[in-house]
Order: sequence, then C-alpha cells, then structure tokens
Amino acid sequence: MSTIFLRTSRSRSFLTGLFALLLTVGSTLIVGCEGRPGDRSAFIPPAGKYDVRILRDNWGVPHIFGKRDADVAYGLAYAHCEDDWATIEEQMLLVRGRMASVLGREFAKFDYLVHWFRVREFVDARFETDLSPELRSLLDAYADGINHFAALHPEKMPHLELPVTARDIVAGATLKAPFFYRLDNYLKSLFEDDRAIPIDHRGQIGMNIPEENPFTRGLAMGSNAWAVGPSRSADGATRLAINSHQPWTGPVTWYEAHVRSEEGWNMIGGTFPAAPLIFKGHDENKGWCHTINQPDLADIYRLTINPENPNQYLFDGQWLDLERGMARINVRLWGRLSWTFSRELLWSVHGPAVRRADGVFAIRFAGYGEVRQLEQWYRMNKARNLDEFLAAMRMGGLSSLNTLYADRQGNIYYAYNGQFPVRNEGYDWHGILPGDTSETLWTTFHPFDSVPQLLNPPSGFAQNCNNSPYYTTDGDGNPRPEDFPETMGIQSGMTNRGWRALETYGADPAITREEFYAYKYDKVYSEKSGPARFQAAVREATIPDEPLLQEAAALLTGWDRSTDKNNRAAALAVLASGAYVEGQAWREGSDDIIARLRRTAELLMEKHGRLDVPWQDVMRLQRGELDLGLGGGMDCLRALDPSLQEDGRFKAVNGDCYFLMVEWTADGRMVSEGIHQFGAATIDANSPHYADQAPLFAVEETRPTLFYENNIRANLKREYRPGEFHGPWYLQ
Repeated sequence: MSTIFLRTSRSRSFLTGLFALLLTVGSTLIVGCEGRPGDRSAFIPPAGKYDVRILRDNWGVPHIFGKRDADVAYGLAYAHCEDDWATIEEQMLLVRGRMASVLGREFAKFDYLVHWFRVREFVDARFETDLSPELRSLLDAYADGINHFAALHPEKMPHLELPVTARDIVAGATLKAPFFYRLDNYLKSLFEDDRAIPIDHRGQIGMNIPEENPFTRGLAMGSNAWAVGPSRSADGATRLAINSHQPWTGPVTWYEAHVRSEEGWNMIGGTFPAAPLIFKGHDENKGWCHTINQPDLADIYRLTINPENPNQYLFDGQWLDLERGMARINVRLWGRLSWTFSRELLWSVHGPAVRRADGVFAIRFAGYGEVRQLEQWYRMNKARNLDEFLAAMRMGGLSSLNTLYADRQGNIYYAYNGQFPVRNEGYDWHGILPGDTSETLWTTFHPFDSVPQLLNPPSGFAQNCNNSPYYTTDGDGNPRPEDFPETMGIQSGMTNRGWRALETYGADPAITREEFYAYKYDKVYSEKSGPARFQAAVREATIPDEPLLQEAAALLTGWDRSTDKNNRAAALAVLASGAYVEGQAWREGSDDIIARLRRTAELLMEKHGRLDVPWQDVMRLQRGELDLGLGGGMDCLRALDPSLQEDGRFKAVNGDCYFLMVEWTADGRMVSEGIHQFGAATIDANSPHYADQAPLFAVEETRPTLFYENNIRANLKREYRPGEFHGPWYLQ
C-alpha cells in the first residue's frame, strides 16, 4: 500500500457495482482545470490568537503544550499536517463529497454515501445543540491549524479548498464511526447487483485484510487490550496494554502525539489524520484502549412499493412518499476532462433506501445521524478518575468499540460498548425485515448500564482481542449470555488472540513485569484456532504418494503452531491454511486440503527453493530502504496482517503497530513505554523519523514514552511555534 494515497494507484472498491448504478442516470460533461491555489494568507491566524509550542523529541514525536485546550488542538493539527499532509487533505475531500473530482471515477461511490447518509445535514442541524461550547472552540482551533499549514504549503495541499471548518472535522467522525463495526458488510449486501441479498446479511470478524476504502482503508479486524490489577501482578502494580491494531498507512493509521494544556487536558497516545483528540492512550492517572467489536447494529428492510406509484411504500397500512433527492457528483476522468453525474437519493422512515432490480430496500444502522463521537472522546480525554470516565461512556456517542480501562487506583474496567437497538422479540433480526410495519422500526437504544461490562473482576485480569465479551476474564466475573437478549446481536465468537490471552495472562496467577511484556509478543496459535484445526485435518488426511506432498505433510504435521522468526514450518502452515486472508481461509469440512497443500508447496519451491524457509524470510517489514524480518502472524498476539507479494514474501500492512504499555507501580508512579512500527513522520520520506523506530519494532523492543516535561526536555530535538519555519521542522 502506498504511503501517499492521494498521489498513487486507486484502491479496490467495497461496494461492488455502485459506480455502475451512477452511470445509469443523467450526467454533464465539464472541461476544466484545477489551477494552483490562489492567495491563502487570509487563513493564517493572527499573531497571538493561539498560545502554543510544539516540542519534538528525539524520535520526532510532537508534544503540544498550550494554555487552553483550543491552543493545544491548533498545535496538534499543525504538527500532524507536517507529518501527514496528504492523508489529512484526503479526509477533507472525503467529508465534502469531492473525492471523485480529484481521484477519479472509482471514488464516486464514496461521494455518493456522504450525500446518502446526510452527513452534512445532520452536522449542520446538531452542531450547536449536541456539542458543548468547549468542544466547538477546540474544533475551531483544530481547523485553524490545518488552514495555517495549508496556507503556508499550498503545494502540499493543492486540492484543499479553504477554510477547513469545525463542521468538516465533526463530519469526518460522524461518517467513519459506523464502519468500525463493519457497516460496509451490510452495504455490500444492498449493492450486490448480481445476486439476491443474503438472508443472513451480518458480517463476522475474521483474520482478514478487508477491501480498501477511504473511510477506514485497510481497517484491521484485530486489536489487543489487556489489563492486570494489583491482585494479579507479582509486584502489586496495575498494568495496561494499549495495543489497537490498525493499518500501517492511510486514514486510520495511528499517529503518536502528546497534548497538554493548562485547562487539564494532558494525554499521550494515538490519533488519526484530521482527528482532534487522543483516541487511545493515557495520562498520569488513567488509560484506555479500544478494540473493534462487531455486534449486529444494522438492519435491512424490504419495502412494499405501491404498484400505482413507484415513489410510495406501505407503512402501517398507509402509503408514504419516499423522500427523494439528487446527488450531483463531479468525477475527474482524465487530464482536464471531468463529468458531473446525477444519482437519485432515497430515504424512508427506516433510513437510506435504494432501488434494486428485485425491489426497494432500506437500511437502518447505529450511528446514523449521531454527531457526538468527538464530544464523548473529549470527555474521556479530560476524565480525572473512573467515575468521570464512566460518565463519559454513558453519553452513548460511540456507536461501537470495546473499551478497556485501568487507572492509578488499581481499577480495571471493560465495556462491550455500542448503540444496541431495542428490537421487537417477535422477528428474525438476522435476515431481511419487513418494512411495512412499525413493529420492526426500532427507535431507542439499550442504556449503557445494560451492555456487557465488568469492573474489577475477582481474577484481577481482563482482556479483549476482538472476541466475545463472555470471555473477558478467567474465573468469575464474565458477563453471561443469558443476561442479554439475543436481539442485541452480541457476538459469541473467539479469536486466536482471545484464546491465547486467556492461555497466557489468564493462566498466570502472579504476572511479573517481564511476563506482561513477554506475553504481548506471543506468536503461537491456540489448539482451538483455524490453523491448528487445519493441521489436525492434514494429519487425518490420506496424502498421495508424491514426494513433495509427503514432505509438506510431514513438515506441517510436525509444526509447533509458532510463528517465531526462525520457525521453518510457519510459512507452509500459514499459507496452506489461508490464515492470512479470510477469503481463502480453510474451513472445517473443506475438501481441498490436498489441493491447498500442493499449491502452497509448489509456491514455496518456486519462490524460495525450499519448503522449510525460515518465517522471517517470508514475513517482512518494508519501509523505504528498510526490509526487515519479523516474527508473529495473523491473529497472533504479535499480530501481523500481510499482503502476499509477487516474490512470495509477505509485506506486513496491518496489525501490531503503535502501542503503549503503561503501568502504575504499587507506590503510585506512572511508567510508560511504547513503539511505532515506522516513526513519527507518517508520509515524509525525507524525514529522519520516517522509519527510525522500525528496527526496534522488528526486534520487539520498546522505548520510553516521554510524558513529563523534564524528560521531554532532556530528549528535546526542536521547540517551535506553528508557522515559525517555512520548511520542515527537522531541517531548522
């Protein structure tokens, strides 16, 4: 995957056939040329408006110190633009429905969704009422930071129409949030033209690399979080692993930053491009991590259309008019030639609707119209203790995401967070629902206190690795399935990482600091995992009397289920079982065991000249001129999600990335370490911080997290104010 998405090849679509629908309606040809931006000096904030300093440490990590929260947000935006200007520009094109006008026809579908989801309408209607004055001030300042950078560097953001506004920032969070519980799986069902909508349209978590899209391009379906309280640690400390897995480049790549204001905002952790807050991280008193959960939070409805009027549908015995609109989407074709397409927009009482050859269908989903995501994260950032953190969680602004929390007082807390619809028990919510009755039209959500969660379990241990909340801890304290209605759609499946967290942390009654780190790098597949079941199936299979197949079967059946760097059977096992990509993954009962084994053995011989190639020769970290071997694998605690290259090697593109290991010692001191898979300079290949952390990441080492000012200044590389330098900060 390219590091500069705007300037490179087009991504694969995730809504098959939607662009074909766009081509069936009226269009307008436009010949024009995007000229260079004009004078942008009016968008540079006046001197003295913001009181902020950016302190870059020896790793290039920005520590933003300001008087007010707004000052800090302004500095955060400017610093992030310095390191990832192209992705931030891309996000502004996305939320304004202008991707196709710059990137071409393949992106028309995403511009359409911005209109179809009514993102801008909801933001405009609810910006003043649903968001606090404090957050709105912060958002204005963050937008000013982007404007300042874009005004000084028009060559880096040539497609960005200024000014960026606070509402643009809110629109980005509003648009993306539902895709974290994989709303795209439901949308695929709606827009598959060559087959009927599947009866069970729900997506399920797997060890996959999802299709790319600019909402959450390359979103990894894996994340790890675990916490150990004083009763479970050998030294009485509280420890938290903040290990959310994300793609290594793109719009949801973790960017490390530290924000500190005199108004009490003091967080270090990860954020995304065009995001004004820390989304995972810690301060001196508390920390939290999110992992993706995938409850059933969306429903698809078949509408009964009036045979006398195609724009009416039946609802509770009456014909209602479909609300109709028109999306005009400008598409850049080539050179100076562009085309404006018009596409019908439909809405019913359920939500967005679409005409298909087999009828009209509507979708209703958690997060539709919700604009409070950033408000909730802001309150989580500012929370001073567990009670304030729980108050922020009870807002219900986040439509999904597991949340694991720990603090200085020794509390550990987990919530299977989500906006869970209150559904009528009399219907099958797994399939297509009748849209002609209000009995299937849910309008409220279960209160936060009724979702699966636990506080300070007897075991002193909690984890979530994208697995069912019913396996959060060992021993007593787990949420129980019988306490939650099936209509909530809570997932019941486990990941290998979930099993291994229970088999490592969960099996150790007194976890030392060294063990806390060692288990994080576990590279083993549980005997309950798919690769282990594939191995067992090979043992039971009758292997043809072919030398290559016999050798491959012997190697695979003797595999210890490890993906350690030097393991000589992992390459064969991972490739043959299809663990690296869900679409090819072996399933029990599959009759292609021998074919898979033969195909994989032939590939390894062709590309590597041997079957027992060391795993690190296959699994690689590639960044600029660096090409480093790695240990770990798909759905391991040391999670690496790769892309298979033409040379028969894996290039890691997802998974284990920027993470933090934070602890509060028995006497209350906070100690934190972390590492980024590349470095602070997300896209700037000329920066010394483009890949300076990669060698440490490859050998599984961390570096101290610089949280306190005296430590930052002892490792300070540059201190400056936004706009002080015209060129890169690291060259001054």
